[in-house]
Amino acid sequence: MRGTPNPEAPNPQLPIVQKLRIRYAKRGRLRFTSHRDFARAFERAVRRAAIPIAFSSGFTPHPKISYANASPTGAASEAEYLEIGLVRPQDPAVVKELLDSALPPGIDIVDVVVAKPGALADRLEASSWEIALPGVTVEHAQSAVEGFLSADEVLIERMMKRGLRTLDCRAAVLALSARSDETSVGPCAILAVVVRHDTPSIRPDDVLAGLRSSGGLTTEQTPIATRLAQGPLDTEDGTVGDPLAFDRDAS
Repeated sequence: MRGTPNPEAPNPQLPIVQKLRIRYAKRGRLRFTSHRDFARAFERAVRRAAIPIAFSSGFTPHPKISYANASPTGAASEAEYLEIGLVRPQDPAVVKELLDSALPPGIDIVDVVVAKPGALADRLEASSWEIALPGVTVEHAQSAVEGFLSADEVLIERMMKRGLRTLDCRAAVLALSARSDETSVGPCAILAVVVRHDTPSIRPDDVLAGLRSSGGLTTEQTPIATRLAQGPLDTEDGTVGDPLAFDRDAS
């Protein structure tokens, strides 16, 4: 995302003169969009909106788009982030409107700011999630939460590229609570979870697996996870801040 391309490289491109950081949401059925599908849809939207995006040099130039900590397929999100490099300065508000119009409903541009120094990925220290459990009473969910929080470690297994791996999902969970969804017709518990970004990252389905093993959680219907925020972690109160706040304050 930086520097002037080598003029002697194949297909030398124009240099980046502006970087924009973009917050977008995945809502409704679009939560089932994979990261690869979203990337293709976003590149089409950039072309359709005629955004003057920069390209890499080489035999197969690629648009200068950098994605940061995308949510897992099947999870909705109100706080996904990416960064684009442009060859001409643009008004962030205009770019927001153009991209939002070019993307399908359910993938919505929430905010666009001019990037200031510092890596965006370094600010994404934790995520705040909300997990709906249809058919689960709040009493049952609270009992599972208490069992999870009382454990020193909660080991789960996840299939990864190099095979099955055992992870401690308890260590990454900074806050976990349960409440009732008052708008639901039947019983529905809502879990509020704050998870620190570790390597490998602990996902909502990992937390649910831990609640099943350590707290006896049972679910007959499919849980629905929504990321509400991701950004810098306030270590004093455990809340997740806005990663674009520095870019706004510095402008």
